[in-house]
Amino acid sequence: MSVPWTLTPANGRADVCAHWAGMVRVGAVRVAMNDVATRFAELTQSTKKRLPVTDTVLYDLPMPKILIVDDDPHIREVLRFALGRAGFETCEAANGVEALLRHQQDKVDLVVLDILMPEMDGTEVCRRLRQRGTTPIVFLSSKDDEIDRILGLELGGDDYLTKPFSPRELVARVRAVLRRGVVPDDKSVARTTAHGRLRIDLDQVKAWWNGHEIVLTVTEFGLLRTLLRQPGKVFTREELMTNAYDFHNVVSDRTIDSHMRRVRTKLANVGGDPIETVHGFGYKLNDC
Repeated sequence: MSVPWTLTPANGRADVCAHWAGMVRVGAVRVAMNDVATRFAELTQSTKKRLPVTDTVLYDLPMPKILIVDDDPHIREVLRFALGRAGFETCEAANGVEALLRHQQDKVDLVVLDILMPEMDGTEVCRRLRQRGTTPIVFLSSKDDEIDRILGLELGGDDYLTKPFSPRELVARVRAVLRRGVVPDDKSVARTTAHGRLRIDLDQVKAWWNGHEIVLTVTEFGLLRTLLRQPGKVFTREELMTNAYDFHNVVSDRTIDSHMRRVRTKLANVGGDPIETVHGFGYKLNDC
């Protein structure tokens, strides 16, 4: 197990140091906030300074607001602390019903969503949020089976992180998902790209097929945008990861396939079928 940072015992609290040297565990989170705060702030600030130009876009925008949804108050405390230190505004919900209400009341930029909760589980919350719009969703769950991860992505989740988790990794994934919806301000890049009946708008992060709007999540838009850059080219899954994901080293082939199925389904709903699977290689965009 990798150690995200090194802590020294404070006031004899060796148990706290040992806990934070490992990973956050469900139902057993005991956080010594003062012990961790200084070091975490140093790490996030140094990371921010090292970010490339395309990664600094978020810091020029209004502070993103993250909705934290988990029935464990200790987990919510850890997430609130880590995200707050990374420069995000947060709001919270302790169950699925409360989450839907907070999402409706607040302007939320991303949802960190636990799956196993009372009142309403995370998968049902995800379904209802997808009926409302395309707010990015990062699933957080103690269920580590592949089928559960695939189900979460099929329902419209943008990423999936299992417990126990590293707060630094959670922050990195949140940043990565948010960056997928941000287009660099490059005046040399056409703001609208079209290929036959398929058209995308980089500024609005929207897509249309034959005049009909296709409602895509930021991840799905990133994949379609990548294919549209070179129609007819066969993109391997690795190339799609590199071009459509900022945190691509944690994305599996099955994850790419799940998102691509959703893109193709949404295109089919408006009469389009331009994406072809090239078995053994990847995907390509055909004539539209």
